[in-house]
Amino acid sequence: MIKALAIIEIAGFPEKHVAKTLKNVLDKLKNEKEIKIVSKKIAKVKKVKELWSTFAEIELSLNNVSNLVGFCFDYMPSSIQIIEPKDLNIEQLALSNILNDLLAKLHQYSMFINNINAENVMLKKKLSTFSE
Repeated sequence: MIKALAIIEIAGFPEKHVAKTLKNVLDKLKNEKEIKIVSKKIAKVKKVKELWSTFAEIELSLNNVSNLVGFCFDYMPSSIQIIEPKDLNIEQLALSNILNDLLAKLHQYSMFINNINAENVMLKKKLSTFSE
């Protein structure tokens, strides 16, 4: 059994959509057969620049490293910390570093796509004002 602490962040607009999206992510995670939520703390939605943002800090119990890696790919937490066990076939710090490096790269790509999508939405709004 592996215990891990993960942070899942959601940013976007409008405010209600951000809160609802985090709730949907946590509901989906709750239904995962190989993952158990031990505890969770949810931050209030706050405005950050032009977007709304929130996050959840979740303590998880997973059956094995494969489930942990699957969780990272499926939920893309912004951070992961292995709490237990202290000894794996790979050291926890080494695995945490590997996973965080992987997540940083995935978030870089995700942010790029989200920025393009946001620009697209703004351009469509501007275009609709010209056609009215």
